[in-house]
Formats: sequence, C-alpha cells, structure tokens
Amino acid sequence: MRVVIGEDQVLMREGLQLVLQRAGFTIAGAAGDAPGLLRLVREQRPDLVVADIRMPPGHADDGLRAALQLRVERPELPVIVLSQHVKRRYATELLEAGSRGVGYLLKQRIADVDTFVGDLRRVMNGETVVDPVVVAAMLDRPRADDLVGGLTGRQREVLALMAEGRSNAAIADALVIAEKSVARHTSHIYEQLGIDQSEQDHRRVLAVVRYLAR
Repeated sequence: MRVVIGEDQVLMREGLQLVLQRAGFTIAGAAGDAPGLLRLVREQRPDLVVADIRMPPGHADDGLRAALQLRVERPELPVIVLSQHVKRRYATELLEAGSRGVGYLLKQRIADVDTFVGDLRRVMNGETVVDPVVVAAMLDRPRADDLVGGLTGRQREVLALMAEGRSNAAIADALVIAEKSVARHTSHIYEQLGIDQSEQDHRRVLAVVRYLAR
C-alpha cells in the first residue's frame, strides 16, 4: 500500500511517515507544497493520498484544491485531508467531488494511532470517514429549506452517524437500537431528502451532501 503525503510542516510530515511506515504502508513520496503534491501523485500513482488542507504556496486551501484536482484525474483515488479547523465548505467540496474513498479528519483530535490507521484503511476500502465534530458543524448550520427539518430527532442522529461513515450495525450499537430500526430510519431519510437508489452513488454520503448543497 503506497502512500503520498502532502504536509508543509516538517515535524508533522516526518511524524506521518514514521506512523505509516510502522503500520505497514510504503511511503511513495512526501511533498511540502501543493504543486509538489500534484507532481508526486502523478508520477508515483499511489494507493492513498494524505494531505493537509492548508499548504504553500497560498497557505490557504491549496492542499484541498490539489486533492480535488487529483480526484478529477483519478476518481477512484482514496484521499484523506487533514485540518486544524472545522470548515463546512471544505467537507462539502470534498464529499461532492466523490462520495467513496474520502476522509476529513481534524489534526488535534487524532489522539489514537491505531484509530487513525484504521481510518486510513477504511478510506482505502472505499468508505467515507468524517470527524464527528465536522459532521456536527455540517448538520447544525442554518437551513434555507425544511428538508432536514422534516426528519425526526432520531433520524437526525442516524444521519450524523451515517456521515461519519458508520455501518448500520455500528449505528445500532451507538444508539442502542435494533439494526432493523436503523435501516428503517435510513430509508425514511433517503425519502425525505429525495435520494433515489443508484448503483453509481453512495446514498449514505449523498444524504449529507444533498442537505449541505441546498
């Protein structure tokens, strides 16, 4: 499993390399700026990209822009972006660029290496991983319509856990309800948000993206 890292802070970049190497990943390259990240990924064609959102040369959202460009070029490429800030716009753009194999994690909340490595593997397997704090910010924003407002409190809880990439079984455990109840809630969520079944799209993520885009 070959990984390219995009991180401008030297200590963070070196730390990521050590953590991933110890977990069995092969570091295909590490870049300190967005242009370098694009170049490395195009040359090395890794299995996963881990990138900071804020990178040179602009020190704004250059890392995110690079990740989005790479997803355009290789829609199947798993990408995890790291940030020190909760930005609904960043999460929305990342999810809208493709609902499979993406992650948005907050640096300051990564306290468990095993969980972090597990999240990387989940993304590589096509799942979506979004920090719960980001999900809460996404769901709590003022709404222009009443789509999500039409959901029950329990359905909103299910929707938040869906956005974190959790399975029905994991949601059932978290809410202490039956898995069949979770399936029923998700069905009602899709119906309320107008999301039809499709082989190409990941309805669990689209449920959140549809809400955010309105």
